[in-house]
Amino acid sequence: MSAKLSNLFRLSAILVAIMFISSGVLSQSAPNFYVDPSWPNPLPNNWKLGGISGLAIDLDDNVWVLNRPDDLSDMELLAELEPPISLCCERPPTIIHFDKSGEVIGYFDAPQAHGMDVDDEGFVYIGQDTVRKYDSRNGELVAELARTPERENGGQVGLVPLAERIPGKGTLEHANVFMPSMPTDPAELVAKAAARTEFRKKYPPETPMIVGGIEEIRVLEADSEVLVADNYLGGRVLVFDLETFEFKRGWGAYGKPLAEISIDDGDHTYTPNGPMPKDFVGHLTVNISYDGLVYAADRRANRIQVTDKNGEFLKEFVLAPSTGGGGSTGGVAFSPDPEQKYLYISDRMNSRIWFLDRDNGRVVGEIGSMGENSGQFFGLHMLAVDSQGNIYTGEVDSFRVQRFVPANSPKGKLLKQVAELP
Repeated sequence: MSAKLSNLFRLSAILVAIMFISSGVLSQSAPNFYVDPSWPNPLPNNWKLGGISGLAIDLDDNVWVLNRPDDLSDMELLAELEPPISLCCERPPTIIHFDKSGEVIGYFDAPQAHGMDVDDEGFVYIGQDTVRKYDSRNGELVAELARTPERENGGQVGLVPLAERIPGKGTLEHANVFMPSMPTDPAELVAKAAARTEFRKKYPPETPMIVGGIEEIRVLEADSEVLVADNYLGGRVLVFDLETFEFKRGWGAYGKPLAEISIDDGDHTYTPNGPMPKDFVGHLTVNISYDGLVYAADRRANRIQVTDKNGEFLKEFVLAPSTGGGGSTGGVAFSPDPEQKYLYISDRMNSRIWFLDRDNGRVVGEIGSMGENSGQFFGLHMLAVDSQGNIYTGEVDSFRVQRFVPANSPKGKLLKQVAELP
């Protein structure tokens, strides 16, 4: 065979391979990622992050991070003393804006919170006992959703001001939030149950405002709506008008009307490997796909429920059903392809990200393990994906954000080469 003919066959083989790849056959394989140890850059101003309680990606693929500076311990704040007795560290602002390279490009301070999103104009929505909208240019509060004037378990309602921050003095109380100690005194239990009953009579499940704390916020600009998960009665999906903040609709587990959510705690209880409860159990997070489907992750019941934007129930996926404690189904994100073939689910208890086929919920892959090395997780809490398919994670126990890049991206290929070096 002549060299010219041999080259022709070789070129034909390459073209066939390219056609095979472009046909999407290879895209059916499970997602594969490498942790990017170069992101983010070191923080300015001697800051050290607290527990991560919110992540969001803006139109420019820049990353917004919500953290809890008051989680830091005394030992992490020695540079705040006068005079300082260590080179590290100082509290950061609660909201930090990173660009794609990992450089801080903006920030502002606000009371600590849980859950966040950003809109196309740069307004930041933060879960602070209700949803509050901030102007990111100056940190000014511009609007907030209505909420009940009291909470089911007591405590202060309304915008809690920044806590008094004593130089060098931290709290480190975040662990009790995830695995709280429960009262055991019979009289105390009876009193609490009676108080819950009275509260739920006063504020029934269909109450058209925020009643519990905020777990998740999703801004739907195309519909001029904001989707909110509050944690009242195990979790409610609530929809408000984005411009007026007026309540529009809401639903509970299996798409049931709010008024049909049970006020009996027994209907919001899950035992590992047991039957699925008829109502949400706890820590409900939500996200919405390109095709308008709402994915509600009921973390303490190890499941994800799928509805349309009006709450019509479509299907349910169960993930790692033997998981106890905080449960397996935390944050929900999607692969960046137009079909969003995969669901990405963050799992705090099992310290990993699960990859699920979005059509049938089948697990097709996973990354992560418990630990504090690069690429491991300790308290995996928040999850976000940019338009290039990079995954961003936020940890609430090891106080950090990480980035994972697709293995087939330029940086992913480089990191693969580095990983293979002896």
